[in-house]
Amino acid sequence: MVNQYLQILAGKTPGLSSKQTITTYQEEQNDWLDLDAEFYRWTKSLRPVQWYPGHIAKTEKELKEQLKLMDVVIDVRDARIPLATSHPEMDSWIGNKKRMLVLNREDMISTAERNAWATYFAKQGTKVVFSNGQLGMGALKLGRLAKSLAVGINAKRRAKGLLPRAVRAGIVGYPNVGKSSLINRLLKRRMCPAAPRPGVTRVLKWIRFGKDLELLDSPGILPMRISDQGAAMKLAICDDIGERSYDVADVAAILVQMLTKLPTVGSKALYNRYKIHVEDHCGKTFLEKLSMELFNGDVNQAAFRVLTDFRKGRFGWVGLEIPPK
Repeated sequence: MVNQYLQILAGKTPGLSSKQTITTYQEEQNDWLDLDAEFYRWTKSLRPVQWYPGHIAKTEKELKEQLKLMDVVIDVRDARIPLATSHPEMDSWIGNKKRMLVLNREDMISTAERNAWATYFAKQGTKVVFSNGQLGMGALKLGRLAKSLAVGINAKRRAKGLLPRAVRAGIVGYPNVGKSSLINRLLKRRMCPAAPRPGVTRVLKWIRFGKDLELLDSPGILPMRISDQGAAMKLAICDDIGERSYDVADVAAILVQMLTKLPTVGSKALYNRYKIHVEDHCGKTFLEKLSMELFNGDVNQAAFRVLTDFRKGRFGWVGLEIPPK
């Protein structure tokens, strides 16, 4: 396991011995463990992030009923936070059905991170498709994989004397992870409402994709209560939960602090973007300075600017999670 992650996460750095590469990998793992510990400490004193609008409560029950009719479930997650966008009850809802995992927004993480996640999920027996719902990358591969399931399903139906039918695939996931955009790319036309904010899809909708595949687009589903507030904060940072659920200045301050600790970003990237130094890794002070510089002291406007820049990838490839050991 260590040797595989050495190649994936640390990489084969020219001039480094195997022993040095192992040390680099272990240091990176320790850095992330330290960052996770700090991240949870930062969020501990903040107002809990909770968001469970009425349409989610209504459609969750409908979705669980529709999942019984599915041949395959396509679980769409945010590639920056694949664990935080994993619904804690999804495994029990899906049961033994075939499952495909899509990590959307692949353009927002590095190749090394993509390889690491692919290896991590492959060890669990889960096939991963990386996609970019906005540009359509990964959509055709997903369509081919879903349709290929028709062969096995209809072979069983013929053995029972039944006529072949289209494969039924349900697309599920958290709000704003890109489910509807992915369907629109598959169909090559706008069949589902899509926008870069949570909660746009409100009802379940069946869509026919050729003769071999039927897709179910579903609203984003969240647990009624998010017990892991570190995960909830990552949802807020990545815009995968409604804005009313959190204080934008708190979220942006924690994002700043996290970016300064990430070796791939650091304080330098923030200075290059805003020409303001981050003192003592303090996000709150940084936002106050930025607000005075650009927004006449409006800290919320400064917070929105930082979050928007992160969400648009202006700090480069930045994943907020790595695969567990």
